[in-house]
Amino acid sequence: MNVSHASVHPVEDPPTTDGGNNNNNAPRVRMKDIQGMPGTKAGLTLRVFQFFFAAAALAVMAATSDFPSVTAFRYLVAAAGLQCLWSLTLAIVDIYALLVMRSLQNYRVVSLFAFGDGITSTLTFAAACASAGITVLIDNDLGSCSQNHCVQFETSTAMAFISWFTALPSFLLNFWSLASR
Repeated sequence: MNVSHASVHPVEDPPTTDGGNNNNNAPRVRMKDIQGMPGTKAGLTLRVFQFFFAAAALAVMAATSDFPSVTAFRYLVAAAGLQCLWSLTLAIVDIYALLVMRSLQNYRVVSLFAFGDGITSTLTFAAACASAGITVLIDNDLGSCSQNHCVQFETSTAMAFISWFTALPSFLLNFWSLASR
């Protein structure tokens, strides 16, 4: 039996109909954007939640009169402020990408997003942990919650942890996208 196999006799691609012009100016789009990555609806949702919870942590902590007396609380205000600015900026970029239907899977853009998300999420987590330690010290060990704003401190710390919890998937997805190239 005389049968031809593709591995023995490869078949050439049929010629293009546009005269050989492969339209190199068309934007390259990945076949599948994973939800939660930059430029997706889930990515925008994560950014909005990051901003909302960081802004809540910032507002609640800044509303207390004695937060500047504790370094960990000042650190929480600074980290939450940075998280707010970063998340708001990237939410605006995500909105723009969704409106013009562009993919944000450029290596440099994803690198910037991953680097920024890694820094801000680490700072937010460290600030929330430091504030939680001071809050536990004031409440449980010193027993002086009646003289301080423990409820506000605990609320602000919880909001910072939730902000970090919503920033972590953004960082992991961007980092995974970089690692899979």
